[in-house]
Formats: sequence, C-alpha cells, structure tokens
Amino acid sequence: MPAIPRISETEWEVMKVLWARSPLTAGAVVAALQAGDPTWHPKTAQTLLGRLVRKKALGVTKEGRVHQYRPLVSETDCVAAASDSFLDRVFGGSLQPLLAHFVERRKLSPAEVRELRALLRKHS
Repeated sequence: MPAIPRISETEWEVMKVLWARSPLTAGAVVAALQAGDPTWHPKTAQTLLGRLVRKKALGVTKEGRVHQYRPLVSETDCVAAASDSFLDRVFGGSLQPLLAHFVERRKLSPAEVRELRALLRKHS
C-alpha cells in the first residue's frame, strides 16, 4: 500500500469535497467549498488542488482545457493515518490516555457509554 500523504486542515476540506463526489473540475470544487463557506477564494482552492496532486493525494486528468480531479487515497486510509499520527504525537501511541482524556472531558450519554462498553468487549 502506498504511503498516505500528510494532509493539512485546509487540504482536508478539499479532499472531503472530492471524497463525496468525483471526478470534479476545479470550478466545481470551488463551488462546493463556497457553498459551505463563502469566504473560500478560487486561487486558494487551486493552490490546494495543485499541492494535493504533488502529494499524490489527488489525480488529475486534462480534458481539453478542463482538469478533472479525483482522490488517489481513500478517506478511510487518511483518517487512519491522521488518527495514528495524532495518537503518536500527543499520547505517545497509547490508547488508554487518549480514551481517558476524552471520557473525562466530554459528557457521554448513557447510549454512548453502552456503545463504548460493547465496542471494548468486542475488541478485548
């Protein structure tokens, strides 16, 4: 399996658009981004698309004067890589302090507690 590239926070926004629907032209990506946040500038989106192509997170095909972009990495693989990186950087790779941190700081509903217990039982 090829290495999953590191994707910045703003690059994630572009990737989410293309994971939801692809291939898309740069204009369609910009329109989708602006639908969620009208402050997105087309030049910024173009820069991010180019960066993601260089990182091999996106592929691009040219059809006439139009470029069509599509993901080369799956959302699932990117989430796993980002999660592992976060776990390693912040919690030294250990799940227990990560879970303790979030459980102690967030109010869990009874249903969420049941789901977590069931998940832990399933994987222990």
